[in-house]
Amino acid sequence: MNVLLDVFVLGSLLLSVLLTIQSAYTLYLMLYTWDRPEAHQKAKAPAQFLPATKSFTVMLPARHEEDVIQTTIDRVVRANYPSHLLEVVVICKTDDQGTIGKADEKIAALRPEGIDIVQVLTFANQPTNKPHGLNVGLRATSHEVVTIFDSEDDIHPDIFNVINTVMLQEGVNVVQSGVQLMNYESNWYSTLNVLEYFFWFKSRLHYHARAGMTPLGGNTVFFARSVLEAAGGWDEHNLTEDADVGIRISSMRVPVRVVYDDRYVTREETPPTLDHFIRQRTRWSQGFLQTLKKREWARLPSFEQRLLAIYTLAFPTIQAVLGLYVVISLATMFTIKTPVLVAITLSLPLYLLLAHLLLAVIGLYEFSDAHHLKPSWKTPLVMTLTYLPYQWVLSYASVRATIRELRGINNWEKTAHVGAHRQDPQPVGTAAAAKA
Repeated sequence: MNVLLDVFVLGSLLLSVLLTIQSAYTLYLMLYTWDRPEAHQKAKAPAQFLPATKSFTVMLPARHEEDVIQTTIDRVVRANYPSHLLEVVVICKTDDQGTIGKADEKIAALRPEGIDIVQVLTFANQPTNKPHGLNVGLRATSHEVVTIFDSEDDIHPDIFNVINTVMLQEGVNVVQSGVQLMNYESNWYSTLNVLEYFFWFKSRLHYHARAGMTPLGGNTVFFARSVLEAAGGWDEHNLTEDADVGIRISSMRVPVRVVYDDRYVTREETPPTLDHFIRQRTRWSQGFLQTLKKREWARLPSFEQRLLAIYTLAFPTIQAVLGLYVVISLATMFTIKTPVLVAITLSLPLYLLLAHLLLAVIGLYEFSDAHHLKPSWKTPLVMTLTYLPYQWVLSYASVRATIRELRGINNWEKTAHVGAHRQDPQPVGTAAAAKA
């Protein structure tokens, strides 16, 4: 019995050290742009815009989005950018008559205003998912720069001016701009979900771009059409087609420019229910595992890039282990007698978890200040009380994703959108361009 206990303690010590290193590394990534003024400065959008010359294909893949699609179309076509340089395609499967009907209704309402740049593209074949729709849209369009917005997105009116200027000034062919969840007080998990996006797009993605291994986001990403075509479009069997295409583009040694400026973020909402949140996280975790199995990352030029890819794509597994470890750590604190140094070492991941929580609370006030919001005094309290349950939910989603992948279940579990982020007014454009 003593031998088994010693083996258990030794294994726990090793796991504790590894998880502590991992947690410290994650903290470093969360603080990357804050720690480097030059990185923070580079992340900003241009102060002045160049004349509009780039043409944009805007793809809006949608399924059962009757409640939000019309407002999204309206915000895109009324952007501060010449109309003749935009083409907008709403992409639906033929059986989604509700979304198609709402999109057609909006298109008809825009025509008397002289706005005739939107069309609906449909497909009838399988698979029924976002990457399939994106490939349909890629083949049916022609403008120079291809971008994707989700059906509930609130884009900034000057986003095309930002990207046009960055591409022209810096000669880059892929730009990832910021995406930000906004409804941070909707439910018990929404604040932590919002802050994950905040740290990911404001800090961590800049580290990935510098390293040359960038798992792109699913929207507000802009590709030169030639790059997308060289990459072969999107993988229609991958549940995180965005991260997958980002890694393939990185393996082609195409640099990615990440722009995060609080003024120009695309606004989105957290999933409306815990069930939808778990489905979304399951899909992301499973997609990362699929991308890991594909081994496209093995084509990355350097060992450091490949190692970063493995770490990033395997992160769902780390989340599952961390959630389990916290439970074991708390239990052993009260049930097993160990030397003081061993006990401290076993508790290190818990201390790092508290550091993550503290950083999240600080991030809440950074986020709210950037967007002129005022959190309730209860918000940090709710964050503190729900921080561990939130980690357990993420761990559960990771375990669920692993089981689905092992069983070969690959269907797209859709997240519902209700427009919760649209309770706040749309930001006013800072540099209007005349519509042509």
